Amino acid sequence: MYSALDIPGGARQFHDRIYAGEIIRVTDLPAMAALVAVARELLEEALHPWSPQAIHRHLSHSEQTVRFSRCQNAFASSAEVQRRWQAVVESIGIDLDTLACDRLHLRFQPHREPQHVAPRARTTATIAFHRDTWGSNLYAQTNWWAPIYPITTGRTFALYPALWQRPLLNSSAEFDMQAILQRSHRDGRNAVDADEAIPHLLEAIDPQQGIAVDIAPGSLIAFSGAHAHVGVGNSSGLTRISFETRSILIDDLRTGLGAPNVDGHAPWMTPGLFRRLSDARRLNEILGCGFIEPYNPPEHH
Repeated sequence: MYSALDIPGGARQFHDRIYAGEIIRVTDLPAMAALVAVARELLEEALHPWSPQAIHRHLSHSEQTVRFSRCQNAFASSAEVQRRWQAVVESIGIDLDTLACDRLHLRFQPHREPQHVAPRARTTATIAFHRDTWGSNLYAQTNWWAPIYPITTGRTFALYPALWQRPLLNSSAEFDMQAILQRSHRDGRNAVDADEAIPHLLEAIDPQQGIAVDIAPGSLIAFSGAHAHVGVGNSSGLTRISFETRSILIDDLRTGLGAPNVDGHAPWMTPGLFRRLSDARRLNEILGCGFIEPYNPPEHH
C-alpha cells in the first residue's frame, strides 16, 4: 500500500504523488521520534499514576472523555509540540511558508469489549467511514497520521485505496459545516459528537477492501484527504493513542491543484481551520476569503 518517501524530490513531487492517490510512509524520522517523545511525556504526566494505554481500566467513559479532552487541548496549544511538528515538515523538505495546517490532534481510541456499545463522544469514538473531502471540499488537503505508542492491525485505522476513484453514495450534500462550526464555537468542540462531525457513507462496501495501517512510533504516513478511511474497532486490550493533522499547500489551493473530486457534494469549504506554519496566520486571511466559504466546483471544459 505504501510508497517510501524520496525526500530529494521536494515538496512539489511529494504533493503531486499525494494528489494522485499515493499513500506515503516516512520511516525512522528523528524529528517525528522527538515529537512522539514530547507527546508521551505530556500524556504520562497528565494521566499519572495510570499508564496512558491502560487508562480505560481505571476510569469510566465519562472520566476518560474529560481527561482526554484536557490532553488534546494541552497538546494542541503546546509551543514545543508546534516546534517539533515544524521540524518534521522541514525534514521532509517542505518550506513552512508554503504550508498551512489545522489543529495538531491527539486521538484516543479506548479498548472496548466487542459487545459493548459506548457513547459516541468526539474524544473517544471509533471514527466512521468517510473521506475528509466530503466535509471540507479541500482537495489540496494532505492527511498526516502517526502512532504515539505501538499499534497493531486491531488498534489502528484502515484505508481503502481501491475506492480512490470510485464514487460512493454519501450524505455530503446535506452536511452543513457552517452550522457545526457555529455550534462548536458556542458550546465547545465536544458538543458536536463523532457522528455529527463528518458526512456518512450511504451504501454497503466490502470491509475486506480496507487495509489496516501498521507502522511504528517515529514513522508517519501521509495521504490525500480524498482517500476513504475508517477507524478499526479496538478490542486489543490497550487504548490506541495517535497523532494526526491535515495540511494544505497554499499555492495549490489558490491554483486549484489537488486530488480529484469523485463524489463530494458539500456546500461549504473550510480554509479558516488552517494556519500557515511559519507565522500561524489563518489561511482564509492569506487568501482574502471568509473563514468558511460556499464551495463552487471548478468548471470542466
